[in-house]
Amino acid sequence: MKRQVRHRQPPLRLDPEKYDELRLQVLKRDKWNCQDCGALRDLEVHHIKPRSQLGDDREGNLITLCSNCHRQRH
Repeated sequence: MKRQVRHRQPPLRLDPEKYDELRLQVLKRDKWNCQDCGALRDLEVHHIKPRSQLGDDREGNLITLCSNCHRQRH
């Protein structure tokens, strides 16, 4: 019996200009609030599934967090 080999697909990684557009889109979607604590300052966009685990640059994989909550997630 022949064994199927599954190849891991590289994650979608946008160029810097498109990523900046996506980042703004995520911040607007999340109403410029940290989705963990509600903070309105020091906001960052976090990959829910990290790129190192084949997470990609898509809106559904991104969430707005303040720098403190972002640090806690890592």
